[in-house]
Amino acid sequence: MRGLRCICVLVVSLAGMAATVSAAQAPRQRTAPPNQAAPPDRPAGEMKIAAVVNDDVISVYDLATRMRMTMVSSNIPDTPETRQRIGAQVLRNLIDEKLQLQEAKKQNVSASEEELNNALQQIEKQNNMKSGGLDEFLKVRGIDRGSLVSQLTASLVWAKLVRRQATQQTEISDDEIDETLKRLKEHASEPQSRVAEIFLAVDNPAQEDEMRKLAEKLSEQMRQGARFSAVAQQFSQSATAAVGGDIGWIRPDQLAPELGKAVGQLKQGELSPPIRSGGGFYLMLVLDRRNGTAGGGEARGQAQGEVLDIVQVVFPLPPQASDAMRRAALAEAQSIRTAAKDCPTLLKIGKEKASKLSSEGRVRLDQIAPQMRGVISKLGIGQPSDPILQKNGIGVIMVCGKTTGTTTTAAATGPITREDAAETLIRQRLDTLARRYLRDLRRTAFVDVRV
Repeated sequence: MRGLRCICVLVVSLAGMAATVSAAQAPRQRTAPPNQAAPPDRPAGEMKIAAVVNDDVISVYDLATRMRMTMVSSNIPDTPETRQRIGAQVLRNLIDEKLQLQEAKKQNVSASEEELNNALQQIEKQNNMKSGGLDEFLKVRGIDRGSLVSQLTASLVWAKLVRRQATQQTEISDDEIDETLKRLKEHASEPQSRVAEIFLAVDNPAQEDEMRKLAEKLSEQMRQGARFSAVAQQFSQSATAAVGGDIGWIRPDQLAPELGKAVGQLKQGELSPPIRSGGGFYLMLVLDRRNGTAGGGEARGQAQGEVLDIVQVVFPLPPQASDAMRRAALAEAQSIRTAAKDCPTLLKIGKEKASKLSSEGRVRLDQIAPQMRGVISKLGIGQPSDPILQKNGIGVIMVCGKTTGTTTTAAATGPITREDAAETLIRQRLDTLARRYLRDLRRTAFVDVRV
């Protein structure tokens, strides 16, 4: 599996705080802890209680911080309409994290300091940050580092809990392994797709419309440039959320019929509309296509994928920018495009004129949003793009270099083993088990939402 991906390289946006959560998450009532006194460095309003989860409190400050982190990492613009649309889900995610952490404590499951440090370092590595760059990134954008650490901790311990439940409660017979092994070998030569998913659970009929609207909103934001993997990490309720929704290489027949049909009709890089299936709504993205492996082997090798060194400069615009402001930003972008003859010059001018939204980094071409990918892939080395209208402003992008990275393909194969077949069976059952596990925790919890 790929590592956790929480923060995007080329996105900058800030968020406010959020809205409500379904009353279905407050199954019991009892007296909750009183409001806490606000520390001197925080406004009293931010220390008010947003929700109580058993004996733990989620403050308005916690909610506001997570909203900012969600907006930044997912490249979702900070507007009142967006906050209203996604606020309930952000608070619900915080509530679920509290339940997961409480269950982990009860079951004596923890995330070690080494695991957390590795997860944080992986974020820096995947987003081309130097050591310590993540802390600076969060500080500049007013995001409490503790919010990210809490999210990572919950993700790590929940994965351990679900895996433990799967191995303890899921009995896999030899006949099942034999049948799976046979099927894997028979279909090894068929075309496959590397697919990513976002799953929004509908826990009760009252949530149907809410989840459908959220799925539509997230789909719209991704079509406008938000990164799928970051949105999945923040919003998806599937076990694949920790790896940006990446399911891996599959055939359509390995998915539920309605999902398999949608994936089979999508082009590479294309995002599906919301699909109602099973316990909620899905958004599916086809990351790549390949022919099957030869000789009944499982794909284990590495093939080359294009990695771009990029400099981006964006002149910011508020959500309700006037025509005069847009013309001024466009003129600035055109001016910098004309003046910059190479990447160092573009970055230098960008730091002088638009320091907050000027950045450089490395990114795989297949990880860029499809619309932006079409623009960037046509640029030569050192060639600036035309001014590009983005959600947070008007920018110019320059490709500084192109190298080859690695992505899993069918280049090299090895024999499929019984262990592979058993792992496949466990993995197929993890999502169902995880949803049932979390649903049971919600049903027995005291949740008092106060926002």
